[in-house]
Amino acid sequence: MKRRIAALVALASMTTAITAPVLAAPPPFETVAPIAYMKDLSSGQVLFSKSADQRIPPASQAKMMTVYVIFDMLRKGELSLDQMITVRPETWRNWHGPSAGSTMFLSPGEQVSVKNLLHGIVTLSGNDACVVLAEGVAGTEAAFADIMNRTARQIGVTNSVFTNSNGWPDPAEHVTAHDLSLIAERTIRDFPDLYLEFYGQKEFTWGKTMGEGAAITQSNRNPLLGRVAGADGLKTGHTEAAGYGFTGSAEQKGRRLVMVVAGLSSFNERIAQSVAFMEWGFNAWKSVPLAKKGARLQTAEVQLGDKREVALIAPRDLAVTLPRASRNSEIKVSVAYNGPIKAPIARGQHIADLVIRTPDMPPQRLPLVAAEAVDEAGIFDRIGAGFRSLFGF
Repeated sequence: MKRRIAALVALASMTTAITAPVLAAPPPFETVAPIAYMKDLSSGQVLFSKSADQRIPPASQAKMMTVYVIFDMLRKGELSLDQMITVRPETWRNWHGPSAGSTMFLSPGEQVSVKNLLHGIVTLSGNDACVVLAEGVAGTEAAFADIMNRTARQIGVTNSVFTNSNGWPDPAEHVTAHDLSLIAERTIRDFPDLYLEFYGQKEFTWGKTMGEGAAITQSNRNPLLGRVAGADGLKTGHTEAAGYGFTGSAEQKGRRLVMVVAGLSSFNERIAQSVAFMEWGFNAWKSVPLAKKGARLQTAEVQLGDKREVALIAPRDLAVTLPRASRNSEIKVSVAYNGPIKAPIARGQHIADLVIRTPDMPPQRLPLVAAEAVDEAGIFDRIGAGFRSLFGF
């Protein structure tokens, strides 16, 4: 069932169409990256997609999934930031030296907190930090990879497979740009405080040099930091097979974008393409507010409930993404749901969508939720509902 609602952006009056900025042709963007993807989290609109479902080696971008798993354990109370983990000598032997890639410069037998290991993963991209943390919470890295895959499926990552904690080359391991973007989005949405605490740090100090024993400070490889306003995450990656890749995010004036590029040929090319891509996302597009969190937008019919209808409200601030150069014309806004919706219905349950249609873009769908709980109807209410259905009143 569909019910149309409309208003001048704020959705205030009941008509079938609204006057608002129309989508001009989508703003063009060209990139040498063989794989690229961008999503506007403020509206849920995909702004750019190029081979986004092609399977590719993740390289260190796999570490985002490792971090998500640890964040999830922290939220559930299964782990604490001050919990200490010992660096096993065998792990140190396997993950130190030039052949082991990026490192946190851990030492054998050293005890390191979960908090510092997370900084070592997120800021320094330490392969050693990933394995030490994986072994510390799951016993073995293979067991941790099982948790990664199980958690990935739970959050909707369906086209990726993880076989280790740090993205070390493995023919059986693969991701897609779409899945990397989803991991980034879920990290930002599910763990906002932890995200702000650990992602976006410009540098981190850990370990000491041989000989003089000077402290080792390493910079974050995030190509957006210091180059794009509001940049605060997420993760670079590089192997010979994967090329240079990056999953990044930035927020400007309440509007957050997530981007992925992969398969680039050099460190500098990754910087240039990442910066240009993110600037295009902010400069060529704009976000137009539609409804504030909690705004009542429509009602939905309820089947066999103790109420005959339930109000549909915005679960968060809702906005539509439009090209910056758009002009005034007609767009259509409607509420869509499959109904009547069978009770029981929980308060805050996603039961409908706000659908925005424009001439030059695919429909944008934004979630609407139940304003209140609706219980199943009692026996007499069910009998009454049967009579109403039978006699059409």
